Amino acid sequence: MTHKIERHNRFLRIAWWILAATVLGLTVAIRIRLLGIPLERDEGEYAYTGQLMLQGIPPYKLAYNMKFPGSYAAYAVMMSIFGQTITGIHLGLLFLNAATVALVFFLGRRLVNSTAGIAAAATYAVLSVSPSVLGFAAHATHFVVLSVLSGALLLLRQPDRQSLPILFASGALFGIGLLMKQPAVFFVLFGASYLFYRDCRARVGLKKTLVQTAAFSCGAIMPFGIACFFLWRAGVFAKFWFWTVDYARQYGGLVPLTEGMHIFVQVVTSVIGSGWALWILAGIGLVVSAWDPMMRANASFLIGLLVFAAAAVCPGFYFRPHYFVLLLPAISLLAALAAVRVSDLLKSHLSPVRLVPFLFFGAALSLPIFQERSFLFIAPVESASRMIYPESPFSESVRVAQYIREHSAPTDTIAVLGSEPQIYFYSQRHSATGYLYTYALMEPQHYAHQMQREMIHEIERARPKYLIFVGMTDSWLKRPGSDGLIFTWAHDYIPQNYSVTGLVDLSAFDRTHYYFGDVPRPLPQLENYVLICERKS
Repeated sequence: MTHKIERHNRFLRIAWWILAATVLGLTVAIRIRLLGIPLERDEGEYAYTGQLMLQGIPPYKLAYNMKFPGSYAAYAVMMSIFGQTITGIHLGLLFLNAATVALVFFLGRRLVNSTAGIAAAATYAVLSVSPSVLGFAAHATHFVVLSVLSGALLLLRQPDRQSLPILFASGALFGIGLLMKQPAVFFVLFGASYLFYRDCRARVGLKKTLVQTAAFSCGAIMPFGIACFFLWRAGVFAKFWFWTVDYARQYGGLVPLTEGMHIFVQVVTSVIGSGWALWILAGIGLVVSAWDPMMRANASFLIGLLVFAAAAVCPGFYFRPHYFVLLLPAISLLAALAAVRVSDLLKSHLSPVRLVPFLFFGAALSLPIFQERSFLFIAPVESASRMIYPESPFSESVRVAQYIREHSAPTDTIAVLGSEPQIYFYSQRHSATGYLYTYALMEPQHYAHQMQREMIHEIERARPKYLIFVGMTDSWLKRPGSDGLIFTWAHDYIPQNYSVTGLVDLSAFDRTHYYFGDVPRPLPQLENYVLICERKS
């Protein structure tokens, strides 16, 4: 009888490995298929600023934004390895995601066992490729997760194998995560809080506890300090501080709590979407981690990771889908814990009931892949992009940039009136203005009018060869109370100084019409369009 049980256990372990290998192979195949999907705005911003860094131009000099510079540097490294192309960027994301999946496996194995590591890795691979969290795009959240999980793995080493340099290195990895995106500060707080709580619980002594927490904290601060030093040496620290602190403070207070709750309900429903079974498993895993005696030693880590990750999603109450990537490691570990613990309860049985947890988990992994199959497997990459971003000119930006590159010199500058930074990256032309986005100009915040005047001044001073006007709501997000100065200026400035040489008509959902050099006269009244204007001689 014992021999048969052991044989069944061995068979089940092999089945878990086969399931994980199948899922991981499938998600890699999906990412390979989507390598050529056009960049969206955040990717365009990171790619263009990373491109500038490879040319020796620091962030915040020709490209302004409120994000910390870590993701720009990560893109620069990624593009130096895989190339400054759409495919190169998404190939970098593929390897980055594979490394994160491996880290989730090692965390699951250390917290529970190897089977839990396998299940957690497979869960993360499926959830992180889903269009519900925009997982196909190389957002900053992917870089945050990779850095934080690397630091967490060092933090979970056995206390007798930890030293101050190890804790410092762990903190530095958490700090690199912060450099990628400001909300990652909650993960830094998680690491410090967990370390302090663990040492207090183990009664290692107050002095040693404080010294170890200080070593971790110093490591966490170091990357930010180094970045500030280099930005100061590059002469852009004032711009960096204005955008990442002064303006970011304004941006973070634009959405009231009541509206934020409404946004959360809408977004979280779509984020969970077809992965609902895995999220339910995660809820069960949360209960198990709190009540299972075997998990009490690691419950503080799992619960803490979930709570602080949830806090990292909340700043500003915007709750954009890709923010939830920060939650996925905790969700994956908890879902795996639930599946493995239920399976362990049945390990002494020989009946087919033992397979139920395994089969249910396999079905839960398959459900989101099956329901999202049109995007993941069928639609051409340009159509797949339109499925997610029907009101944005991401596919069209490639053609627009190609036209500009073919009709301008590398030393020419261009300006985009709209929030389409990917055009700068594709065209390989410098921006005449540091305003890659025009969202801030439309917001009801203190600096909006000042920003509009600065953007106008930069364009007039630079006299760009081409000016691209994006007539699409999604590229401006104009509000009823938005300052209209820049539109009044553009209405007069463009006809006086530029000739329309290109028109992209996106009014029809199923087809985009391009007019390069043969623009219809007079210009038709369109709802969604991109105008390409060349400076008059």
